[in-house]
Amino acid sequence: MESKQFYTCKCFMTDNIFLKDYKLHVRFITEEQFRQDYEALLKRLGCVTQQQFEDIFSQISQEVDRRMRLAVTCVERKSVIKNTYQPLHPHVYRLQETFLTPEFKDLVGCCRSRNVTLSCLSELLEEEAAPRVYRFPVFNKRFCEDLMDELEHFERSAAPKGRPNTMNNYGILLNELGFDEGFITPLRERYLNPLTSLLYPDCGGQCLDSHKAFVVKYDMNKDLDLSYHYDNAEVTLNVSLGRDFTEGNLYFGNMRQVPLCETECTEIKHKATEGLLHRGQHMHGALPISSGQRWNLIIWMRASQERNKLCPMCNRKPELLKGEGFADGFTRHL
Repeated sequence: MESKQFYTCKCFMTDNIFLKDYKLHVRFITEEQFRQDYEALLKRLGCVTQQQFEDIFSQISQEVDRRMRLAVTCVERKSVIKNTYQPLHPHVYRLQETFLTPEFKDLVGCCRSRNVTLSCLSELLEEEAAPRVYRFPVFNKRFCEDLMDELEHFERSAAPKGRPNTMNNYGILLNELGFDEGFITPLRERYLNPLTSLLYPDCGGQCLDSHKAFVVKYDMNKDLDLSYHYDNAEVTLNVSLGRDFTEGNLYFGNMRQVPLCETECTEIKHKATEGLLHRGQHMHGALPISSGQRWNLIIWMRASQERNKLCPMCNRKPELLKGEGFADGFTRHL
């Protein structure tokens, strides 16, 4: 329940800063530490002049400043949006069963049954070639079209907009737009928890108690792809909403603990209206689209019971900072 106080980890201010030009996640404490850890690697990646390093430091400084002000700016944006933005399709903000495909409802119903096992789901759930990555239809086409129309309407408005994360330049934070209480939370609690409890009990699937939901857009004139990464989540649902596009498949490697040199990636086609469910620490990326535009709904689902032990982003015991809303899904145990 959101009445619980959630926190972020202090590492959010220093770790996993993405340098887009070099497709590299870095940690920044001091310039001396940064040069010691990354200077040789960055030179191999083409950062060879002092000006290029200065540009990196400027980018990192701006990102750290954005993160430090995030809780305040999020509240400010949410308030302005609520008071000034007029939705195009108000009905999409509250989850309705009619939005969901019969296949998805059957799948969830099976997961809610007593004595259900994974083998019982074999006819309802498609496991991809990448281990423990599952595909299933989630929303019907009509709802996906209405949701994308609403998001495009919001994009065109004068309302303030925040970036979903450091890797996606074009997207929308759904909590700021007002989707959490009436849509994402009931979707997680009523429909996704029965599924994740059965598929991912070893990584918090039975005790997911918060999330971060956002939409990202890939476009020929904007972001084309997404670099190899893992999510700040225990379990992730990635739904392709659609729009006409070609290429842009997802690819999965191993869990993040496995060195890249030991990894073989598997390409997976991502079809409109369908979701891919996977562990958040499963390394993955998105290949570039070659035409059109693609919208994806991403839900990072989190289990405080798991992440309170070890922050998944810095691999250390979390040092907690008070957050806004679900923050990064940590809770404080007295």
